[in-house]
Amino acid sequence: MTNIKIMLILLCLMAGTTMAQQPLITSLVSKDLAGLPGKEIIAITVEYAPGGSDPIHRHDAQAVVYVLEGSIVMELKGGKQVTLKPGQTFYEGPDDVHTVGRNASSTKPAKFLVFMVKDKGAPILAPLQ
Repeated sequence: MTNIKIMLILLCLMAGTTMAQQPLITSLVSKDLAGLPGKEIIAITVEYAPGGSDPIHRHDAQAVVYVLEGSIVMELKGGKQVTLKPGQTFYEGPDDVHTVGRNASSTKPAKFLVFMVKDKGAPILAPLQ
């Protein structure tokens, strides 16, 4: 998926938030998975500005988050809120609803890497009300 497509998806998802709080998403790789027709793996980085956050969403994918810089707060519907620091990970399954995704700091940025296995051509994320 190109950076332009990712940015358009992000802009649509973030319509209810201020521009300063929109995460910066950078596509790193997207490859078909050998031996699993119709599946692909993608890797992206997500950068939260100080105080930045995501809307409530789901991925319809298996996703692993690895924190690179700063601290982030994550929570899945029915789960406990966790604060993650560099080197820590977080998993989201295809049926999970991501209710909290935000920078833990209002003064420092945060950055994390996301690996996803998903249906080829499916959107990276889908906003929920």
